[in-house]
Amino acid sequence: MTTEASHPLYVPLAPLTAPRAEEPRRRRRPPVPPARPAEPAAAGSARPTEPVATPAATRPARSARPARSARPARSARPARSARPARSARSARSVRPADPVAARSVRSVRPARPVRPSGVPSAGPSAVPALRLAPGRLRAGVVAGAGAVGLLWGLQARPSARLDVLFASGAHLTGLLAGYGVLVLLLLMARIPAVEHGVGADRLARRHALGGRYVLGLIAAHAVLALCGHAVHTHADLVTAVGDLLSYGAIAAATAGTALLVAVGITSARSVRRRLRHETWRAVHLGALLAAALGFVHQLAGPDIAGGLLTRWLWSLAHAVVAVLLVWYRIVVPVRAALRHDLRVAEVRDEGPGVVSVLIRGRGVDRLRAEPGQFFRWRFLRRGLWATALPFSLSAPVRDDTLRITVKALGDHTRRVRRLRPGTRVLATGPFGALTAHRRTRRKVLLLAGGVGITPLRALFETLPGGPGDVTLLYRASDSSSVVLREELEAIARERRADLHFLLGPSDGSFDPLAPRALRNLVPDLAAHDVYLCGPPAMARAATASLRRAGVPASRIHSEDFDHA
Repeated sequence: MTTEASHPLYVPLAPLTAPRAEEPRRRRRPPVPPARPAEPAAAGSARPTEPVATPAATRPARSARPARSARPARSARPARSARPARSARSARSVRPADPVAARSVRSVRPARPVRPSGVPSAGPSAVPALRLAPGRLRAGVVAGAGAVGLLWGLQARPSARLDVLFASGAHLTGLLAGYGVLVLLLLMARIPAVEHGVGADRLARRHALGGRYVLGLIAAHAVLALCGHAVHTHADLVTAVGDLLSYGAIAAATAGTALLVAVGITSARSVRRRLRHETWRAVHLGALLAAALGFVHQLAGPDIAGGLLTRWLWSLAHAVVAVLLVWYRIVVPVRAALRHDLRVAEVRDEGPGVVSVLIRGRGVDRLRAEPGQFFRWRFLRRGLWATALPFSLSAPVRDDTLRITVKALGDHTRRVRRLRPGTRVLATGPFGALTAHRRTRRKVLLLAGGVGITPLRALFETLPGGPGDVTLLYRASDSSSVVLREELEAIARERRADLHFLLGPSDGSFDPLAPRALRNLVPDLAAHDVYLCGPPAMARAATASLRRAGVPASRIHSEDFDHA
């Protein structure tokens, strides 16, 4: 373990540098002209050998001043690591905030030294990853919707006839629905710049919300088209339905709509909880077939088929999205598997129901994984190979080794405990935006709940800062539920950071995450960036408390892995 001052990510901050008591501040003097060799008799004849205070009127000639190279002041400065003033800083981590909070706060206790995993001197942090800001992504999606609306407006025919009005509305909603399907596929293409800049959980939430809008647009398109055809042909709705389904392109669109409705139903939270992940995923793959069927329908419609340029641009947009999906969902994972040859090196018990899996390969630093990120892991053994499991890195990358820490919460996570060394691993990623690039303040609070400590443990070790700049609060039901405790305590001692274990049942009378309790533990809480990771209920409650305690929403950084 390297010391704080020599840490490869350590950046000294000006406010942390205290005035040195050993050396008084020197007055800056103008540069001294060099001595004139032609007048040796006048050089230094009246200049004392030691610098003394001399009145300005009797001050000797500047030519007699000793050369700068002979000044010994700088050479006597003590090393930064030898300053005793900071040694008492770690005492903050064992001081209870108040008598009430002390009942649930367990401070750092001495433990046998544990050497936490180090940070590579070169690798992911040396070349920053490309990131697309959420605002730019939103602006791009809105601009695309505006272009689709413009395309419709250029082809619309002004008319007061009812069938034309129905048809115009059907054309607009159909174009927007087709564009919406492309956006949904693009959000889930796992493009690194989008994943790192926006975050996998935000993308998943926007994907789910966008899916509702797309289904609404498709329903509106179908109703308007049906009504327009019925009015135009003077037929009843049942006859109009039969007439429309006789067209092959409309029949294809109907089949695609049925697939999208199935995807929407299985994505509802109440339904998804009852389905196996493999079943949900298989139904979701039907969205790709639905998009292809919808594309066939769009090419036959008057809005796209009416012009060569329009048909070419619409086909190009679909081709680009298809290439991105194939590249990042298939080609990149297969190439990474062949290049890095990841295999399980060790499965280590960390506590009741918790294991750490060490995965070793070749050239792992080229994955450019950052602390706080996660991969989707596919372990090639029976019962696990068909599912990609999202687990965060619980330590920085070191010596071509990745580490994840997993708690047994379901069938798949229980099988992880039985992995054997040598098992081949396919890893897709890294994903996630819960990284140091979100930091905007000198002081940082890491707030973890349960096994949500895994990404924050890596950040606790690697976030740059001096003593007292980083604080970790770890919420758990009891001491046996604390994961990686010895490592956390070792890191806290090494970098002289504050570490508090907030122990107690979630339904207890005292809430250690209440605004007052948080302010007692972290007095200048509103001046911190907060990184939050834990179970969804705990994360929502903690976010509400942080907001009431004065922390702006823009400085609360979290990722919900239920949506990742």
